[in-house]
Amino acid sequence: MVVKPVSELAEVTIRSMASNGSGVGKLPDGRVVFVPRTAPGDLVRVRVSAVKRRWANGHVDEVLQPSEGRTDPPCPLYERCGGCSLQHLPYTEQLKWKGRFVVDALSRIGRLEVDEVAVTASPKPLRYRNKITFTLKRLSGGRVVAGFHHLRRSNYVVDIKDECILPEPELSSAWTSLRENWGANAARLPAGGRLRLTLRNSKSGVYLFVQGGRSPWNAENLVNRVPSVSTVWHHPSDSEEIELVHGRPHEDVWGGNRVMLIGDAFLQVNRGAAQLLEEYVKVRAGFPDTAIDAYCGIGQYGRTLANLGTRVVGIDVSAAALASPFVRDDENYQTVQGTVEEHISDYLPTDLLVLNPPRSGLEHSVPVQILAAPPKRVIYISCDAATLARDLYRLAPVYSLVEHRAFDFFPQTAHIETVMILKRSGN
Repeated sequence: MVVKPVSELAEVTIRSMASNGSGVGKLPDGRVVFVPRTAPGDLVRVRVSAVKRRWANGHVDEVLQPSEGRTDPPCPLYERCGGCSLQHLPYTEQLKWKGRFVVDALSRIGRLEVDEVAVTASPKPLRYRNKITFTLKRLSGGRVVAGFHHLRRSNYVVDIKDECILPEPELSSAWTSLRENWGANAARLPAGGRLRLTLRNSKSGVYLFVQGGRSPWNAENLVNRVPSVSTVWHHPSDSEEIELVHGRPHEDVWGGNRVMLIGDAFLQVNRGAAQLLEEYVKVRAGFPDTAIDAYCGIGQYGRTLANLGTRVVGIDVSAAALASPFVRDDENYQTVQGTVEEHISDYLPTDLLVLNPPRSGLEHSVPVQILAAPPKRVIYISCDAATLARDLYRLAPVYSLVEHRAFDFFPQTAHIETVMILKRSGN
């Protein structure tokens, strides 16, 4: 159905929250309306921006009466920037609603009766990100903007200098220094109208990964002015190769294992929360003889089990991720490059299956292969409650849900990391 753009005002009481962090209320005509930056109990004047037959989108024109469950957002750019969605809620309220988001998905999609999902708080609700990615746009007249995309206008970039409260202090300092030293029209960065700039903080320091623009690029002109950035990677828009253009690859330690960080290697952005999840998984895993670490990446979970004596097979499509650990394969940990759907049946059945898929969840054939040779137990780690619930429903003919918990990897946003412990039913 075509979405009709409109621009009308209506007074709305917010009754609930949607899983993307938007408040939910009803328009006078009975349509459900989704309104970002609102809290349950708010009375707001809403400017309706798009209407379908049964629902509409809108944004706040004015908060007429704030609810008790509302707070002043700590970021001055919050009303425009699309990087966060829950800063207007106290942190305890954020955790409560994130748990409800998971319960709702499990009930509505997974058809599971779960009364409550406990959420483990992040050790740091602010300044927790060890990685941050900004978009840089060169505009006419030599002007440059760099930051997150606008809340309502996705083509517009909100210029961020030092206001962002999510990155670790080392990243904020490096970002400020980069901005001060990239020169007029960001001439010391690669040529191109749009770039993606990623800063990551590791045990070795801060490195910069630039996506887009043309090669060759002399990074020395920039880095010599920004001593806080020790390594630079570049992925030119006209190449499939990632180039190390300054410094050496950084080392880091995850799950007790040394890893080499190559370009935009995937690691959790919240180290403190990730360590809590690692410990939870290690305890629930026990001491199986064999395990599969599916979508393993650097082997954050499987290598921990291997260090305790379990024979583990790690499967991942990314050659760079598999090559990141300094010890790729050893007596207890074997890696297989390729998709999980291509290789998982070669190693089933097993005592324990650890699943940590991307946001899209399991490819449709993976649950079929699991059910054909079911492991004794499954630990499913997910960053998307909806696809998690869908996959649990697919696994329900053989598995029972015995334990669950959520971990807040992304404070100030609606995203939540969830762990489900499944046990094979019967024999």
